Amino acid sequence: MLSSVLNTERAIEMNILIIRAFIRLREMLASHKELAQKVVDLERTQQEHGIKIGSVYNMVKRLIETPTKPKRRIGFVRE
Repeated sequence: MLSSVLNTERAIEMNILIIRAFIRLREMLASHKELAQKVVDLERTQQEHGIKIGSVYNMVKRLIETPTKPKRRIGFVRE
């Protein structure tokens, strides 16, 4: 790298700073992968919960609705 071409103290310092920058970039990419995976997991969990909440809502809605039975007429029926 730079220190192999230029044999100065400044070249060695710059070479170390460049290597540290690449290490930080690699660490940032690794942490973003973990963050992206967590977001994917949260989305999947949210979708599963949404489906379950929807089914519970439908059941409650069916229980609340009053059944409509045809009313019987009072009196005699002529046939």
